[in-house]
Amino acid sequence: MDIKKRFYGKTVEGKDVDLFTLTNARGMQVGILTYGGIITFLKVPDKDGKLVDIVLGFDDLSGYESSSGTYFGALIGRHANRICKGQFTLGGSEYTLPCNSNGHHLHGGNIGFDKRVWDACIRDNQLVLSLVSCNGEEGYPGTLKVSVTHSLSEDGELIWEYYAETDKETICNLTNHSYFNLSGHDSGTVLDQVLQIESDSFTESDSGLIPTGNMLKVEGTPMDFRTPHAIGERIGHDYQPLKLAGGYDHNYAIRGNTGSLRDAASGYDNKSGISFKLKTTLPGVQLYTGNFLEGMKGKNGARYMLNSGFCLETQYFPDAVNHTNFEQPTLKPGDKYHHITSIKFDTIK
Repeated sequence: MDIKKRFYGKTVEGKDVDLFTLTNARGMQVGILTYGGIITFLKVPDKDGKLVDIVLGFDDLSGYESSSGTYFGALIGRHANRICKGQFTLGGSEYTLPCNSNGHHLHGGNIGFDKRVWDACIRDNQLVLSLVSCNGEEGYPGTLKVSVTHSLSEDGELIWEYYAETDKETICNLTNHSYFNLSGHDSGTVLDQVLQIESDSFTESDSGLIPTGNMLKVEGTPMDFRTPHAIGERIGHDYQPLKLAGGYDHNYAIRGNTGSLRDAASGYDNKSGISFKLKTTLPGVQLYTGNFLEGMKGKNGARYMLNSGFCLETQYFPDAVNHTNFEQPTLKPGDKYHHITSIKFDTIK
């Protein structure tokens, strides 16, 4: 794998942002910004060997800075997904976080890791992004030291390794928020693209998309991706969880044990022939189908409409810190947060 660095631009605060491009022998390319750890392009060979950029994004830094609520391609922290009313109790202390989404805390708050400029270095032919989140930042307890290692294998596997440690008990839940479109970022909707999720149940949510604490079986519902289905096949069904979210925006419980790297999701696109397999050590994955994209201007003049991309955000369950029956995203001093998510791209045979 080859890694090249170039200057990308300056933030509105005047901070330099670099672009690192990872390239493997197949010609696959991944562009990663130090701003937000954003994957700004991901070019993979289609069935004819042509490189196709399969992630949504913007042409320049100002697009990422000014886009509120899309999180295109970004690293998310301290806590991915939602926390009810921004409140939780930990170690006998109550904490209140900024409520930046319909009265709830989402994806780390007003200035999450997606809006930070990360430090970068190349180590052992991998790109390592790191930052320090100070005690009290966005209301979180403890000073958290975070690093995310990015690597690209010669056979087309992109790997994120997440590390964190803290000096005070806190919560930590890190993910990447790329929007994929296997036909190309500018090709229209993903409704015909096929998806499979290794899950038998999902978290029930209320009208604010906050988990109730109940787990619902996917069997017999349009949430069932245990076998391959087109994303759009059942997205419009008269089913309350889909109606509340305006499509798919749900956390699936992945089979197997947290900490073990195991199959989480897979899929393919008949047009491009591009396929993928996603693995993770985390307990859940959020399927989101771009339900709030409404004509946003993206890269190369593309217009991103409803369902122009899908996300697979590996994670601890949303609002887990407020539900004792969910695996907890807590991190204590002396413990190490270490999780892996990988996505391998190929073509259908």
